[in-house]
Amino acid sequence: MKSFERIQPKSWEDAALRLAAAREKKISSEAKGAGTELLDRMKEYNLAPDQVVDLRRLTSHSSLQRNSSGGLSIGALVTLSTIASALKADFPALADACEGAATPQIRNAATLAGNLCQRPRCWYFRSAEFQCLKKGGVECLAKSGENEFHAVFGNNTCAIVHPSAAGVALVALNARIETLAPGGGRMLAAADFFVRPEVDIFAENALRPGELVVEIHLEKPQGLRSAYRKIKQKQSFDWPLADAAVSWRAEGGAAKDVRIVIGSSAPVPFRAKAAEALVEGKRIDAALAARAGQAALEGATPLGKNAYKLPMVAAVVRRTLLAAAGLPDGTEEPA
Repeated sequence: MKSFERIQPKSWEDAALRLAAAREKKISSEAKGAGTELLDRMKEYNLAPDQVVDLRRLTSHSSLQRNSSGGLSIGALVTLSTIASALKADFPALADACEGAATPQIRNAATLAGNLCQRPRCWYFRSAEFQCLKKGGVECLAKSGENEFHAVFGNNTCAIVHPSAAGVALVALNARIETLAPGGGRMLAAADFFVRPEVDIFAENALRPGELVVEIHLEKPQGLRSAYRKIKQKQSFDWPLADAAVSWRAEGGAAKDVRIVIGSSAPVPFRAKAAEALVEGKRIDAALAARAGQAALEGATPLGKNAYKLPMVAAVVRRTLLAAAGLPDGTEEPA
């Protein structure tokens, strides 16, 4: 591992200025919270920064703040374990997504902003031995290679899957992501934060040089229902093979403003628009959830070794809809 300079900024504004200045001087610089993702990439020789801007000791943007309407602001440095324990009642989709991420030790350190900004786990991208499209090569090696864990939606340019379960939940909850930058911050819809490979092959999010995530904002309309479920190969720590988050407003027994978002299956959290349209305005039951699961497969383009994911996607969408409706979804703990 190459040595690097560790910078401890005095404030978030100072951190943003340091990152922007490094960019201007053509110095490779990375921001870190807990550093779990950064350390992984450095150990894999996927990244070798000249300097690391360490945000962990900054005191602002490190707490949960509720507003009078039941909404919530989550600081960038809030840990996944804090979210998992604090938001079960209000935002179960996000709480469950964070609770199921990584291991307890990592959840106690990893931050929400870091989880949203992590890079893909594609083995071709991570390995120093391969020059894939995302690293300046001429093709996505996964499309004709070992692609059993890769995308079944939106994979025409690059077959990565986005690794953030929290991102799936935040898109379903229609969250807003607040940033800070030397030239002024922005407020982005969670769905607009994530960038498809055909838009920018070298990035997975819309952050500009020197721009940092500082807060994640959630509103809680009356009657909000949400849930998150995933399917993985083993029940101990493992990356999902398919996951989903859903949200809607319960109104007169029907589901309104339905959002169904699929994870681990596309380069960005993927909204299942056909399934949303099917459920919108209806009362959710087992039959409707099953039809929505099948509708969620619209537009799928499986690769040579990952078509097995399609029934998993259908199943996880069905289960998540049932869970959000308070109906048995098959994942309940035995009595």
